[in-house]
Amino acid sequence: MSDENNIWITVSCSAAVLAVASLSYTRLEPNRGTDWKIHAAYLAIAICSVVFIPESIASYIFTELTVTLVGCVYPIYRATKAVCTPDDDDDKEWLQFWMLGGVMFMLTTWVDDVIQADKANSVWLGSLLFAFFWLYFPLTCGALLIYDNVTEPLLGPRLRPLQRKMNNFITYLYQTLANAVHLYLLWIIFMFLPAGLKRVIAIAIGTVYPFICSVTAAATDEIEDDTYWLTYWAVFGCLFLLMDLFETWLGRIPGFYTLVIFTTIYLMLPMFRGADKVFRKILVPLAGLQELLILRDSIQIKKQMLKDLDPERARIVRKHIAKFFDGDGDHDADPAVLKGELMQSWSAIRIPKIKLPFGKSSKDDDTPTETTNLV
Repeated sequence: MSDENNIWITVSCSAAVLAVASLSYTRLEPNRGTDWKIHAAYLAIAICSVVFIPESIASYIFTELTVTLVGCVYPIYRATKAVCTPDDDDDKEWLQFWMLGGVMFMLTTWVDDVIQADKANSVWLGSLLFAFFWLYFPLTCGALLIYDNVTEPLLGPRLRPLQRKMNNFITYLYQTLANAVHLYLLWIIFMFLPAGLKRVIAIAIGTVYPFICSVTAAATDEIEDDTYWLTYWAVFGCLFLLMDLFETWLGRIPGFYTLVIFTTIYLMLPMFRGADKVFRKILVPLAGLQELLILRDSIQIKKQMLKDLDPERARIVRKHIAKFFDGDGDHDADPAVLKGELMQSWSAIRIPKIKLPFGKSSKDDDTPTETTNLV
């Protein structure tokens, strides 16, 4: 069989596996992974598939393309959609997946370099495929199961103090690296490291600290930090794919992994908010989810407005915002006109008088003075 036919068979098999994963996720009802019989059956199917499927067939199914599509590309899409939708539960769900996915990215860094035999490679890729799918398969919900039984009760209390220390360390490190001399010395040391070690360092920088922050974020009721780190994981997943794709040709060029590290830092640190910029400018348009993101932003603005303003002022602001969006280029939708109406509405609100601890009382303030008589 020609190489071209082999490529088409591999792509077709990978697409078929991706279709099965997508349909099962969208059609099956999740059960929070509480039925251990399903886990046992899933494990048995995985072992039989990985071990007993002939190598001639497994070489087309258990490939790097299949693992990439099921374990990274599809989760990137689902995480992007989760951030764009108004629901909050899916943010935590996919954040839990990416916490474990980041650990698995680190694991593949060492194993890929060790495995050489074709059969062992098929077994490894098949195991990865079933492991990634187990994390978000609705009948197993592996990521949620691990979070409820391991991450939250065991890792969460231990990682929160570590996160505070790492936040202080990162602030100090950022201030230190602002000095060009320190940055240049670190870059020289890094350039002399082997390519494999550079890759490990690049992936560790992109996964260790975000993993700790994601664990502490998922343990809180606030949704903003969940959304922030889920956005980061979606964008970092794309960066990981690009690095994995181009490092075969560019990995030995000086500066390749340095660029990956600086890009990761730009995406990760809140002072830059790079992940949010890339997410909104690139990922959301590619996924065709602009309308959903605008809807979510509108809902977040309303929640923030109700939180910051008293009910009466919030009602007035919502009324004028709705008037602006309902208008279609007419005079009533002019921002200047709406601003004047808004200020007029505010002036109609009775503001309670505040009795100052010093000075005249409110009764004295009502007494006409020489200045007021002149006016």
